Amino acid sequence: MDFRTTDTPLLEWTGDALALGFFEDAVELTGDLASLDEKLSGTLQELIADAEFKGKDGSSAVTRVGGSSPIRKIILMGLGKLESLKLETLRRAAASSARLAKKQRCTTLGIYLPIWNADPAATAGAIAEGIELALHQDNRFKSESEDKGVQLTQIDLLGLGEQSAAIALSQKIIAGTILARELVAAPANALTPIEMAETAQAIAAEFGLQLEILEKAECEQLGMGAFLGVAQASDLPPKFIHLTYTPSGTPRRKLAIVGKGLTFDSGGLNIKVAGSGIEMMKIDMGGAAATLGAAKAIGALKPDVEVHFISAVTENMISGHAMRPGDILKASNGKTIEINNTDAEGRLTLADALVFTEKLGVDAIVDLATLTGACVIALGDDIAGLWSPDDALAADLLQAAEKAGEKVWRMPLEERYFEGLKSPLADMKNTGPRPGGSITAALFLKQFIKETAWAHLDIAGPVWADKEHGYNNVGATGYGVRTLVQWVLGY
Repeated sequence: MDFRTTDTPLLEWTGDALALGFFEDAVELTGDLASLDEKLSGTLQELIADAEFKGKDGSSAVTRVGGSSPIRKIILMGLGKLESLKLETLRRAAASSARLAKKQRCTTLGIYLPIWNADPAATAGAIAEGIELALHQDNRFKSESEDKGVQLTQIDLLGLGEQSAAIALSQKIIAGTILARELVAAPANALTPIEMAETAQAIAAEFGLQLEILEKAECEQLGMGAFLGVAQASDLPPKFIHLTYTPSGTPRRKLAIVGKGLTFDSGGLNIKVAGSGIEMMKIDMGGAAATLGAAKAIGALKPDVEVHFISAVTENMISGHAMRPGDILKASNGKTIEINNTDAEGRLTLADALVFTEKLGVDAIVDLATLTGACVIALGDDIAGLWSPDDALAADLLQAAEKAGEKVWRMPLEERYFEGLKSPLADMKNTGPRPGGSITAALFLKQFIKETAWAHLDIAGPVWADKEHGYNNVGATGYGVRTLVQWVLGY
């Protein structure tokens, strides 16, 4: 798909479809829009009237232009209130216009949207993100592609000046997001710990990142009893992945991203039963997918920040070698954990990953994981939970998420709730009472960080979409990549 920013005046643009954005209660044809309407024989005013188009956020209307017009279709997009305009508004409007243009069998699309915050570069980048993510189709596992229709091949961004650099930057972030989508969407028989390690190898080779993959024996030498306790029932070997991006000069900051990497979660001996969503447990490596997607994007963007990308990757399976409820495991920092639920395995893998990461001497660590159903109950399908004892780090992540358009809500680290994790036999249990389950999960992880600024993102809800929404199609969303990249770039 070819994105172009063009100085062609609105009245002179020609192509298959022209998309125009309008604010709510300000659907007026003045200036160039009035002249355009006159040129198109009143088509704009007629569409506004016939569709009762009011410019409400998310609304749209489309019509064919009659006669011998150089434009075949007109698309109207509602942007909501002027005072509520965000980059996310533009992403979603652009996504909607692209889907409509494709449905109308258009190959070229011109987009005329307002400039956000007097920033044409950010505006162009947001439009490109919305369109590419909305039109992405994953047909890898179909015998024949279902996407055989007319394809959009050219997108013209009108009124933004020369923004090729901003679009190129956005496309590097999009590539990382699509990688994360495809990793999450892949079935567990296609994406094993071995294939995850091979993906890391491919990223390292393409962008010149350093790669360390610890095998089982090396993890044993480091005392990673929590991670290996989860891995011991699988026939497939665990892989501890450590990718490092190092800038050419002296890095201004050293950061780390840690992703939960369960390529399949059966629940272990506390097996997930029918109706529990066990068939979807291929998505339990959503944190690792976002981590590798961010690595791909950061490798391409090359900021002056050193970034470590880490995941302890395995399956959680059932066999005669499986960890049992009641077993006690020892993590690599010496803390002991009584297993009272083998289906709370992700935090065990993260425990050893966090200990490993803190020893790297980074300035801040962010982990992200499809960790708890409790977070989905609390925040729904669209919002990730954020826990951190560090206000500055939490604020940075919230700001990054706002710019990326990914919803995050900061949750409390209620220390008193750790009482529910205490064990009479070990230092702690791996699960607490049902109330506040996402909080106690975060408190569990906190035990494996000593001093480094740390934040935890529970992405169990937004990692997957059950219906088309905004620029997300049904399936994996690639959630987290864009927030992580904005966080890194913010330094």
